Amino acid sequence: MVGIIIASHGEFAAGIRQSCEMIFGQQDHFEVVTFMPSEGPDDLQAKLRQAIETVDSEEVLFLVDLWGGSPFNQANILFEEATDKRAIVAGLSLPMLIEACAARLSMQTAHEIAAAIIPTAKDGVKVRPEALQVEEKVTSPVEGAAVGGTIPEGTVLGNGKIDYVLARIDSRLLHGQVATSWAKSTTPDRIIVVSDKVAKDDLRKKLIEQAAPPGIKAHVIPIDKLVEIDKDPRFGATRALLLFESPQEALATIEKGVDLKELNVGSMAHSVGKILVTNSLSMDQQDVETFKQLESKGVSFDVRKVPSDKPSSLMKLIAAKAHDGLSL
Repeated sequence: MVGIIIASHGEFAAGIRQSCEMIFGQQDHFEVVTFMPSEGPDDLQAKLRQAIETVDSEEVLFLVDLWGGSPFNQANILFEEATDKRAIVAGLSLPMLIEACAARLSMQTAHEIAAAIIPTAKDGVKVRPEALQVEEKVTSPVEGAAVGGTIPEGTVLGNGKIDYVLARIDSRLLHGQVATSWAKSTTPDRIIVVSDKVAKDDLRKKLIEQAAPPGIKAHVIPIDKLVEIDKDPRFGATRALLLFESPQEALATIEKGVDLKELNVGSMAHSVGKILVTNSLSMDQQDVETFKQLESKGVSFDVRKVPSDKPSSLMKLIAAKAHDGLSL
């Protein structure tokens, strides 16, 4: 795996690593170098050389805060020692770092990753009011196949069936872990929030649509709308990541004919009457009964917050809370 070394003036690098791992999960072959006010160039060079030893990889990508700053200059010395195996990208940001962590799951060289992360880093710079932003058109792989699109009726795209790359229960719906970790690992071209309640909330709809990662469209639709487009062959070239706010909405969707074989159970918020099953899952007996109904329909459960987490057995987690009042 390509090693990543992030370097900055002060503690910025340490903080951004914490943010990255909060969203994308724990990272190996990944080191932080901080350049403190009391240190000089030699101190920084020694830290960077130690970091190279620790990441234990021939391929090394340096991500630094400022082009021409001390972290860049000292990393550049190390780059010159192995230009074919090392690369430097300046302008360190959270979108850039997450993209680098995702890219090295499939890319084998520092040069490949350096080239791949630049578009995401640029796309991560956004502003409100939107009128201040210079617009760049992002073309979807299935342009025209949006919900409510204009492709002629009867047209068959792909195999005529939506490819559901992930169906996730997450009370927070579209947030950082979904927009980065899960979107990177499943590569959808659509993120679809399926909720009768949220579809009626114009403000939440707008915020969700604005939270879509670059190159991916986000939609908020009621359950019946998903059932409708699931049967429409015009959506056959679509790779969709589905988000449900609750297991009840997932069950209603499946009962209406949408064929989902697995549900990723990521987050269920705590509220009065709910029992904490894990640090991210709270449920009551109604939720348990819903999961039992889903299981009876042949649905399996993947309990993970982020792709790098080890999967857990949902039913075993629930059974362990029998003394708290949850019953299988």
